[in-house]
Order: sequence, then structure tokens, then C-alpha cells
Amino acid sequence: MDRPLRVIQWTTGNIGRRSLHAILSRPDLELVGVYAHGADKVGRDAADLAGWPEATGVLATNDVAALLALGADACCYNPLWPSIDELVALLESGVNVCASAAWITGGKQSPADLDRIREACERGGASIFGSGAHPGMTNTVGMVLSGSCERVDEIRITESVDCSTYASAETQRAMGFSLPPDTPGLAESVRRESEVFAESAAMMADAIGAPLDRMTFDVEFTEATGDSDLGFMTIPAGTIGGVMGYHRGWVGDRNVVSVGFNWIMGEHTVPPKPLQHGHVIQVFGVPNMRTVLHCLPPKDWTESVMDLGMIYTAMPVTNAVPYVVAAPPGIVTLADLAPITGRFGG
Repeated sequence: MDRPLRVIQWTTGNIGRRSLHAILSRPDLELVGVYAHGADKVGRDAADLAGWPEATGVLATNDVAALLALGADACCYNPLWPSIDELVALLESGVNVCASAAWITGGKQSPADLDRIREACERGGASIFGSGAHPGMTNTVGMVLSGSCERVDEIRITESVDCSTYASAETQRAMGFSLPPDTPGLAESVRRESEVFAESAAMMADAIGAPLDRMTFDVEFTEATGDSDLGFMTIPAGTIGGVMGYHRGWVGDRNVVSVGFNWIMGEHTVPPKPLQHGHVIQVFGVPNMRTVLHCLPPKDWTESVMDLGMIYTAMPVTNAVPYVVAAPPGIVTLADLAPITGRFGG
């Protein structure tokens, strides 16, 4: 296009703040609106919310109608969980959505909600896309690695990390951390909370031409052997300090895609498999391929490790804006778009 793309930033939490900062740094993107979830952020300049050195004149608001009236090309949508009502409102207004909010294909949504999304895309001529670090970037690398194989038998991706730097007690408890291991229905609860991983597994299966018969989920919990005080929450001894689970796709009795996590919280947990401190991506076939993604700070980095991880999660979504705006209306996935790249910082 011969002008910058007009972008709304939706929420400014851990991930949204990094997305907002990146939008302001790109000459091909123009920030036109900011949605504030918290009342304490309404009326504040975007620069203040993003740590940007100069005022932008764009003030955060919770007035959805005013944001929809801006005529934006795209929205970077970064709440913790997606709201179908919000997504429908954006899409039917013609705003393309790039989401980090538990969305890869929309497969975990009810059929009725998925129909609402598709109809909104059609009415507005807009697209919706979801990504992140994992799932998201890891799936992209897995699919790319499969291109080196004559035959693909399985793609297996594992996030293998100590999660204690991610200061979100709500998210961590939802995955079982700090709860008694005999909590009723815990495995099913974790399956539901992590179901976006199943979306990404199904996407990869479709990309390699594997017609799945079913999806399964398996999980193993590890008890903490001592107390850990993480500041934002505690992990008492005897409660869950480690979670290892996989969403798996099957063709007959063959496990062809697996996407999962080997997570611990704090120093008093020994997981079933040693931590790799990164994303382990394996393609089994002819030949076997394996790589580990590590998110590492540049030499001049002065912020926290958590901030680095938030950038890693936000950028696969923010950098996708031009690609999603150019895509045909509807639900688009990582398997549909050209490889998404970052921007030169010169």
C-alpha cells in the first residue's frame, strides 16, 4: 500500500504492551487507537503505556464503538482469552484481526461461535489470524523443517522451560501449578486450558497431508519437594510444581503430530524429562530433523527475562499485520501465509 496500515492495539498487558511498542517503531504501521481493559489506563497516552519516549496523541479508551469508527486496517488483539463478541465486532467492521489470545485456527470454539466468526469475516471482508511463540512460531519452524524430509512420520514440539518468570498467577493456577495433585478434574481442566495446542497440532497435520482420525491429551503432574516463593505466587511443597502434557493427533494407531509442554515452576521440582530451556522441535521421518529454539537477550538488554519472552510472544502476531491485511477474507493460519519476517532496525 502507498500509506501506513492503520492499526488498533487491543489491551496493553504483558503481551499487548510489547505489541504497542513495536507498532510505534514501524514506519509502515500507524497507531490509531488503543483499547484499555482496565479503567486506570483509560485516557492515558499510548506512549505512557508502551514505554515510548515521545507522546503519540493516541489516548487509550474503553469505547469500542469509537474504536470501530476509526476505519482501521487491522487490530493486534492481545487479551488473555478471546471474546467472540469482540472479534465479531472487529471483523464485521472490516478490521483484520491478528491475535495472540489462544487462537490458531479457532478449532477450540463451539461450532456456533466459529460460524459467527466466519460470517463476520464475510460481512466485513476481513481476516482473522492467530500466532505467538508456542503455539505459533514453533509450529512454523516444525512445518519448515518437514520440508527437508522425503517422508514425515511425526512432528513433535515441546516447550521445555521453567515458567516461574511468567508472573501471571491466574494463568499458572489454570495449568495446575500450586494445586493439590488430587484436585478433582485437574487433567481435564488442563486439557481445556491448553486446547489451543491441539489447534496447532491439527494445523500441522493438515499441512503435511495427514488426515487425523482423533485427538488425545495426556498429562503428568510432578509435586514440588520444597516451598517456592515466586513473588506473584507460592508453590508449597506437595503441590503441583511441574506439568508435562501433550495434545496428540492420530492416524489410525500412529501418533503423527504432538504439541505440548514440559513446565516447572521454581527450583524444587524435577520433571520427568530434563528441561531443555527452550522449544524442542523434532520431525521424525527420512531424515530425522531436530532443533531447539532459545530466546536469548541481546548484549545491551536491561529488562527482565519475562519482558524478552513477551516480545517473543507478541512479535509473531504484530509482524503478521501486513500479511493478514493482504490475505483473502476468512480464517487464515500459519500454514496459509508466506513466512512472516521481522523488520530491519537500521
